[in-house]
Amino acid sequence: MIYDFSKPTCRRGTNSYKWDSAAGDDIIPLWVADMDFKTYPGITEALRRRVDHAIFGYTRVPDSYYEAVCRWFEERHGWRFHRDDIIYTSGVVPAISAIIKALTLTGDQVVVMGPVYNCFFSSIRNNGCELSSSPLIYNKTLLRYEIDFNDLEQRLSHERARLLLLCNPHNPGGRVWSRDELERVAVLCKKHGVRVVSDEIHCELTLGDHRYTPFGTLPDDLSYGSVTCCSPSKAFNIAGLQIANIVCRDAAVRERIDRAININEVCDVNPFGVLALQAAYSDGGYEWLCQLRAYITENYRRLRDFFARELPHLPVMNMEGTYLAWVDCSSLGESSEHIEERLMRENRVWVNAGSMYGKEGEGFIRINMACPWSRLEEGVKRIGK
Repeated sequence: MIYDFSKPTCRRGTNSYKWDSAAGDDIIPLWVADMDFKTYPGITEALRRRVDHAIFGYTRVPDSYYEAVCRWFEERHGWRFHRDDIIYTSGVVPAISAIIKALTLTGDQVVVMGPVYNCFFSSIRNNGCELSSSPLIYNKTLLRYEIDFNDLEQRLSHERARLLLLCNPHNPGGRVWSRDELERVAVLCKKHGVRVVSDEIHCELTLGDHRYTPFGTLPDDLSYGSVTCCSPSKAFNIAGLQIANIVCRDAAVRERIDRAININEVCDVNPFGVLALQAAYSDGGYEWLCQLRAYITENYRRLRDFFARELPHLPVMNMEGTYLAWVDCSSLGESSEHIEERLMRENRVWVNAGSMYGKEGEGFIRINMACPWSRLEEGVKRIGK
């Protein structure tokens, strides 16, 4: 089938967090990481059949669920693991919080590489841990982030460093970390006894020819004790269905995480999320996903061309993954929060201030490109004004 991602869908009045949080019907929301595309039709069909049954009691996660997850990652990403390595839960953020609770003590340090997904900060803080942020290097020639391995090692060597919370692919910087980069990170973590927890929720959303490398595919001596969080929610626009997985091959570590999942009471999932994942992780779902990625890649090309032509003093980061453009506005000499507020008030377009992703994001804005080009084009024209 050929899928048309250019057709706008009205989301106002549906209690959409992205759309109905906006104060005014004239605002174009290009902020929270939520797509404006209808999901893969196979998911809709599976949910419709379930709705027709009309009974929505407690659900049992079937063998076919585990088989779908294992088959998808082995066939699509070359990552082989066993069904016993999987813990299902309601979302990646609850998963990260439970993992931190399971694997740290109050006062321990959790290392991140900033700027980075803002919910990392609350998950660390809420578990009584201390944030240690290793600033990524902003390569202004290549317009991309690079890992400062010297600074990272210094932080990993701290006596209270316990976990490295990795974002792979990276949000908001758009890097799809290479195997070499991941191995260098893994070697440092092994050297200093720090466990890697990898948030790979954007793993399906690579742009162009870039390929995602699961951290779990690194050699066993580097990846066996690591923990990976993944979900179809971003790629298939089903975040509201609340389904995610934790993959950990180390049985002792997995048992500690499972206990924390149950303590946090995020061990139960709903029947719609279970069915949606199985429909997404199918051959038809993969074909839909390939067409989605091609559309987002084209949106990115058009957005970048617009900024190069109309706003050359605001460089757009070279994006390798995610649907979230990262724009350097530092030449304006204004804070990210002020730029966000001014665009909302004066131009009725909603973006994310870069500073919400840590002090390293100050001077940037984040733009959600996962919408029909007609909508994104109007948004960037308003930014241009």
